[in-house]
Amino acid sequence: MGEILVGTAGWTDRSLIASGWYPPEANNPEKRLRYYARQFPLVEVDATYYALPAEQTARAWAERTPDGFTFNIKAFSLFTQHPTPVRALPADLREAASQAGKERVYLKDVDPALTDQAWDRFLAALEPLRGAGQLDARQLGAGQLGAGKLGAILLQFPPWFPISRANKDYILACAQRTAPRRVCVEFRNHTWMTEDNQEETLRFLADHQLPYVCVDMPQGYPSSIPPVLAATSDLAVVRMHGHSDKWTSKEIAERFGYRYSEDELDEWARRIRGLAAEADTTHVVFNNCYSDYAHVNARQLADRLGPDGDRRPWSPVRSGSE
Repeated sequence: MGEILVGTAGWTDRSLIASGWYPPEANNPEKRLRYYARQFPLVEVDATYYALPAEQTARAWAERTPDGFTFNIKAFSLFTQHPTPVRALPADLREAASQAGKERVYLKDVDPALTDQAWDRFLAALEPLRGAGQLDARQLGAGQLGAGKLGAILLQFPPWFPISRANKDYILACAQRTAPRRVCVEFRNHTWMTEDNQEETLRFLADHQLPYVCVDMPQGYPSSIPPVLAATSDLAVVRMHGHSDKWTSKEIAERFGYRYSEDELDEWARRIRGLAAEADTTHVVFNNCYSDYAHVNARQLADRLGPDGDRRPWSPVRSGSE
């Protein structure tokens, strides 16, 4: 079985801070990240979906986490064909973007030169996480994936991104643009994983060594993807969204306020062990990020996936000063 890294989609959510998961001494952003990184080896950064990151921010992340820690980074909304507020762009790019006459723009609305600029800045800002001399992930052996701290760039495509030749080509274009950094691919349009198309989708990703993002999420919605676990490269990725019955709500507490049960975690531990047998490294990210739900569930799953499958109640590591 390959290495399994378990973490959550973020460490700064206000409801998490209010939950008391952090000890009192972790009372600023730096101390919270240092504390988080003592609990988990992996985190997903979702703030980069809403705005381009700054290089100094990524440098601070790298400095505040130990060797071997991994950051997965969610791609900026424009790159995955989501609506992007013009104000979310850097100030010097807003005038060009506003020529579309919209407050929110899609990829098709803006000049390709603007998109190129945005991509260049996005990737440049992540360089402190890569580390000097980091090799192409495809050249790294087992146990070496992510020699720096940059794991994978998450390409989460929207519900209006169905399976098609053009969309496959776009995925490949994103992967080529980011190389030698690696991407992983999450779908929110069911056509990619219908019974008729599932084999084609997974074969396409495997042929190009692109990790498929396996999901656990509410079913019965246009954006629902079945919980199929498949390794299409040496990196496997699982994102746990929960099973809220208010998945379409705009309220975070309603959409992500789901805590996995002990029985659910037992079953997912079994399934993830099977997936990890097919990959060198497996990332499991809990995205049920309301209060401390994701962080408690992540720890519970990590304990189950440990060498002894330890199921004893977990107490966070609070020793030492920040």
